[in-house]
Parts: sequence; C-alpha cells; structure tokens
Amino acid sequence: MVSKENFAIEANAISANKQKPFLISGPCSAETEEQVHQTIDALILHNPNIHVIRAGIWKPRTRPGAFEGIGKVGLSWLKDACTKHDKPCTVEVANKSHVEEALDAGIDMLWIGARTTVNPFGVQEIADALKGVDIPILIKNPVNPDIDLWIGAFERLNKAGIKNLTAIHRGFSSYTKSEYRNKPNWEIPIELKRRFPDLAMICDPSHICGRRDTLLKVAQKAMDLNFDGLMIESHINPDQAWSDANQQITPLQLKELLENIVLRENKIVDEETDLSLVEMRSKIDRIDNYIIELLAERMSISEEIGSYKAKNNITIYQPKRWSQIVDRMLKIGTQNGLSEAFILKLIQQINKESIRHQTNIMNKKDA
Repeated sequence: MVSKENFAIEANAISANKQKPFLISGPCSAETEEQVHQTIDALILHNPNIHVIRAGIWKPRTRPGAFEGIGKVGLSWLKDACTKHDKPCTVEVANKSHVEEALDAGIDMLWIGARTTVNPFGVQEIADALKGVDIPILIKNPVNPDIDLWIGAFERLNKAGIKNLTAIHRGFSSYTKSEYRNKPNWEIPIELKRRFPDLAMICDPSHICGRRDTLLKVAQKAMDLNFDGLMIESHINPDQAWSDANQQITPLQLKELLENIVLRENKIVDEETDLSLVEMRSKIDRIDNYIIELLAERMSISEEIGSYKAKNNITIYQPKRWSQIVDRMLKIGTQNGLSEAFILKLIQQINKESIRHQTNIMNKKDA
C-alpha cells in the first residue's frame, strides 16, 4: 500500500474551484495561427467562464507519417490568443526541449501525456528540466492500467520541487473491443483519489470516448464521481481538424454539453438527519461482509480440490469445467440485471484467486 506521504500536494486553482467543473478546453492541435485564434475567440464567446485554454503543440502519434504537431511556432499563437482574453494556457510536453520552449513562451501550465507517463525516463527528464520552476503540472494516466506508474510520475515531479500537481484521467488502452477509444477503468482514478484525497482530478472525455457522441455520458459520470473538472477538445471546425477529428466539438457544442450536465452536491452524510441513507449503507456493509465470508469459504473448497488434484495427478486448469462456470455465471448474472462485462471480470478474478490457492496446496510436498 502506497502511503499518502509519498508526494506533497499543495492547494491549487483546480482543487479550490467551487463552481464545478473546472474547464480546460481548446483544439487537439494548433494547426494555423488563424485556427488557434478563431477557436479561442469562439470558446470565450460561448464559454466565458472557461478556466484554461489548451492546444497540442507537439503530438506523439502511434505511427510515423501522421501530423505530429506544428511545433514551437504554435506556442506564440496560443499565448497571444490567450493573453488577448486574459486566460491561462497549457500544452503537453514530452521532453526537456519541450519544457524549455514552453517556459520561454510564457505557457502558464504544462501537462504530461499518457505516452510519456508510461516512460519513467521521460518523466524524469521533464522533472529535471523543471527543477526550480514554480508551475502547475497536470499528469495524465499512463496508457496501461498501472496506478503505481501513475503515482511514480507524481513522485518524480514532486522530488523536483513541484507541488502544484493535478491528475488527468484519460482512460487506458486495451486489447479488447470497447465502445470507448480508451477504457475508463474508473476504479483506477477512484483508487488514486482514495490514496491521495487532496489531489485534484480532471477527466478527459475526449480521449476516453474517441468520438463526440459519447462525450456527455462520460463527462456526466466524471461529475457524478466527484471529479474536479473536465478537459474537452474543441475546434472551430472539428471535421476538418488535422488530428483526432472525431472526438472534437465546436465551442458552441461545448456550451450545450456543459448545459446538459447535472451537477450534484458532494454532501457529507449527517447520521442524525439522513437515517435512511445510513440504513441503506449499513445493509451494503452487511452484504459486503457476507460476500467476503462466502469467497473465503469458496477458496477453502478450492484448496480441498487442489489436494484432490495433487493426489490424482490432475492439472489445475480444466477447460471444460471453466467454460461451464463462465456460462452458468453469465446466465445467472444477466438474469439478475448484472452486465456480462461485470460478471466476466468478477469470475475471472475469483478464478485467479482459486488457482493461487490450488497452486499453493499442490506445491506442498505433503499435498
């Protein structure tokens, strides 16, 4: 378990913002000076309370040949447009030279992208370049679902003296098909927030969704999960964008999306005045305890099975039996209103723990 003292966090504009969501928006990529100015002008017109303007200057692409960003020249376009409206701006940095050029241009805050967060050497290079600099840093989760790797990025920046830190949840790559470009895996940012409750958390629906028609759904869920803000890509003409056209929306569409988000209060339950919720939570606690007891009982039986298999020289994994379990559990689960994805993930984890117990038993000399 990682302790809360692994990195120090100071209050910042994002965590202190009382009117959620803290909004970061702008084009996926700065393409031309005209496009940058037109997009930002429209963003301010339709969303005057926007907090920070973003634009991609250097774009890490999966394969060479795609548009990899306009480069250094775009920094002045972005800074000039934001200065015109008295708004701070942010760009992604992936190495030392990016940091130096962004700082020289007066960029107000920086973010580290998912493809960089996954590389400790890259993060360390950025951290070294930022020593002695007082600037807010936002860190996206790594592309793979590894919370310790994400935490490690915060630790590296913190050791360089950066305490104004914010997390950005942009989803995780997966080899399985999904309705999302990057699976949200909401349990990971929730766990990060549990470990570091003072850490501000921004959701990036654009990169989770990969398409504009599901942005509201993800943004709403982030707000329901008490995220501090949203980073949503906006372009003056999304369909003609040079990168990630399908996930960008116009400034007016951004305004409409935000108007459709239902914002709920983060209330602390008063047991004396809200007894009904306390009672329901007590029921949940009792059921959770019962589930753990049943799982422990199941693993005890798995150990008995492990002993039987050891004595009869039988392999742990039995494909036919495993298929029967999966089919039966999926049928029962869906009949009771549970999703197939949840049931499959649950039974896979149970089976993983069962195999661990059987392996321990079968590897004992006296099994």
